[in-house]
Amino acid sequence: MGAQDSRLASDPDHRRRLRAWLEAELPASWRADDVAWSPPDFEARRVWEARMYRAGLAGIAWPREHGGHGLGLREHLLANQEIGRLAMPESVNSIGKELVGPILLAVGSQAQKQRHLPAILEMREIWCQGFSEPEAGSDLAGVRTRAVHDGTCWRVSGQKIWTSNAFRAQRCLLLARTGPLEERHRSLSLFALPMDAPGITVRQMRQINDSREFCEVFFDDVPVPDCDLIGGINDGWMAAIGVLEIERATNRMYRTWRFENELRHLVAACRSDPRLAALLADGYFRQRLGATMADIEALRHHVLDAVDSLAEGDRIAARGSLMKLHWSEGHQRFLALAVEMLGRAPADAGAEVRRAQERFHTLYLSARAETIYAGTSQIQLGIIADRILKLTKGEARA
Repeated sequence: MGAQDSRLASDPDHRRRLRAWLEAELPASWRADDVAWSPPDFEARRVWEARMYRAGLAGIAWPREHGGHGLGLREHLLANQEIGRLAMPESVNSIGKELVGPILLAVGSQAQKQRHLPAILEMREIWCQGFSEPEAGSDLAGVRTRAVHDGTCWRVSGQKIWTSNAFRAQRCLLLARTGPLEERHRSLSLFALPMDAPGITVRQMRQINDSREFCEVFFDDVPVPDCDLIGGINDGWMAAIGVLEIERATNRMYRTWRFENELRHLVAACRSDPRLAALLADGYFRQRLGATMADIEALRHHVLDAVDSLAEGDRIAARGSLMKLHWSEGHQRFLALAVEMLGRAPADAGAEVRRAQERFHTLYLSARAETIYAGTSQIQLGIIADRILKLTKGEARA
């Protein structure tokens, strides 16, 4: 499963070093495909991610002067492969490392880079993302949260929703309206809003999988200093689009290899029980498992092509929507298959099957959001129609 692409074989020693460190340091009980799985708490995950950074598994392509390791995107991809290969806990600071960091490197001031980038990598500063709103959703040009300058600082009022980890975050990457609503995308600005500022209320939201990491955040005349404006006034739209290109194309690029880990886990769990093993020989299930492998291979090459383009100085632009759409919908199809297959297990199934049932049931529920966050599937299809296929609105509807 998963033959290596020649584009990733340029530094086998680097891969071996990262793989050896992860294999030695990641506790078996933190691996979701292990029967002894026992997930770490937030503080343990925060400490673990700081250790991963020191070992060279985060900030890989960031400049050394800002706390990074000064390598390239291909080394970043290589590390993500090794992270995805193991079913380790998800990052508690992916917003900071995968979205905020690249935006600050692109449009942030020198002072912002010095203040925030090392703190993100060292896990001293957890970030959340304040984009979505109750009446805007995926339509960022409809954002109503407003920032008004009072002569000394910005004053922010409004509401954000689906703000992951807001209750733990020190900063929020906030998109706010700084001009007339009628100007849509031409009157938005981006802020590094401090979450301990007065006037902020955070409410956790219970999700279908019983997680409470999603939050709604209310801003009541929150003061934000000028030094926390990212980029220029009313230039937030382009910065936000840059964030979403990253989020759809390169954010958490380990997902492809984690997807492959999940497929391996499902097959291994089925092989551990004779009654489930029979499903692996059934033509109906073999076809669906084969389709899953095809999805994974297509995603792998999407990622490889994206890294090649970025390494050559190109933008991902609308191609990120192809990757996001393919990954989110393919992953949902696979998890439905996994739940269906494991649901046929007998009541006396062994520990390996029970662990797989627990893992894939949780993943199935959480994956319901995958075709919503970072832009719904409908938004992605619209972008593909408009910006890649260049269709008119009439042609797209047809």
